[in-house]
Amino acid sequence: MNQNTIVLKMFLTVFTLALPLVIAAQQLDPVLQDLIHKGLNKNHQIQSNRIDAEQAQIDQQLAKSVFLPKITFNGSFVRLDDDITFDDDTQTLLIATQKLVIKDAFGLPFNSPFPDNIPLEDVPNLQNKNILKSSVDLDWVLFSGFEASNALKASKHKESSLKYVGLAERDKVALQIIEAYDKLALVQASKKVLITSEKYLNEQIFYVHKAIENGLTTPLSRKKLELAQQQLAAKQLEFDHNNIMLIELLHQLTGESKANLKLLEPELQAFANTDAASTEKRNEVKALEEAEKATRYQAKMAKSNFIPKVAVKGHYEFIEDDLSLLDPKWFIGAGIKWNVFDGNQSRLKSKKASLESERYRDQIEDVEEMIALSITKAELKYQSALQNTKIVEKEIELANDTYEMVDKQYRNNLASINDVLDALNDVEKANFKLQESYFNERRAVAEMLHAKGVLTY
Repeated sequence: MNQNTIVLKMFLTVFTLALPLVIAAQQLDPVLQDLIHKGLNKNHQIQSNRIDAEQAQIDQQLAKSVFLPKITFNGSFVRLDDDITFDDDTQTLLIATQKLVIKDAFGLPFNSPFPDNIPLEDVPNLQNKNILKSSVDLDWVLFSGFEASNALKASKHKESSLKYVGLAERDKVALQIIEAYDKLALVQASKKVLITSEKYLNEQIFYVHKAIENGLTTPLSRKKLELAQQQLAAKQLEFDHNNIMLIELLHQLTGESKANLKLLEPELQAFANTDAASTEKRNEVKALEEAEKATRYQAKMAKSNFIPKVAVKGHYEFIEDDLSLLDPKWFIGAGIKWNVFDGNQSRLKSKKASLESERYRDQIEDVEEMIALSITKAELKYQSALQNTKIVEKEIELANDTYEMVDKQYRNNLASINDVLDALNDVEKANFKLQESYFNERRAVAEMLHAKGVLTY
């Protein structure tokens, strides 16, 4: 067996052992898992969904706070242009009444003159012109007509919907990173094939030079090999560019430094058969279902506007001196508010929310149909990839045997250099097709797991 054949067989052995390793569907490469987690922490849309969910939590707290008493401290100072007093006739009447009361207290006759030595009190002002007030108010809703409770339930379902939207977005980001990582593995595997092809070409160039020196072939064979080298260099440049673009993409998706990404050496590994994987409800469906429930409670909240509301009101004045004669120092009371007709606003808002709920129901049915179709599509794609892998493995075996045969014929002057190059090219293409087949298998499995709602990372 010549050196060419030994090198080819060693390469194919290493290539075969490194790639078709079968792992469980959810056992991702630890490096890939780390990149996914970094990507999830970096993604702006996921962070935006998290903030929206936190805002929904605050809405729940606002709904609960309706039933908490509201206590307000007040302070003010007002100066009027003058004191507010009784008119002259009223003041005269009050003074006369005061005199009658005093005379009655001393036992003086009704029509007797009023003694000069008894002082009279001035009639107090209704309100002094300098008014300093300090008070506290209490407002306490006892019953909101179910408006607050419906708002609370609507906010809870809205929060759940936003969380499921975030989980669905996480799945999309994970799939993007897995695909980019697999493409990087495919590029690097293809680069290895090209490097090996370059070694073969260099060996062929060596033999051609020897053949030219011995007059066994023409310089035209050397030019053909030089052309093959240029074509190989073009392919290497293409793969280098693809490698750079994939590193840029992974950097953008994960935030990982480009220097670290350049050190990655991913390998394509075929996933195990996932036909028996259970199917769970997708996060997209759960998000729509929670949004539908939220709109239902919004409709109920609008209708509850016509239910009577009950509240308690309290007030206490800390400073009595500047109160008017008509102002109480404190009071407490309960009241009821009953909205009988609001110009159809509540009814229209409830109708609008009900229509929104119907729209979500239609979306749920549409998404479920699309998911069922995507599961079937992914399963068929996976089956095709498996079958294609079997075909490519036969192609590799045939290409290997063909190359060995043509190489022997060439060394015995029974085949041309073109035949050798064609056979070598077939070996290269067959091995690369195997990597593409593994790549397609992984894509199909990832899409199937995502479609079934059981993708983990």
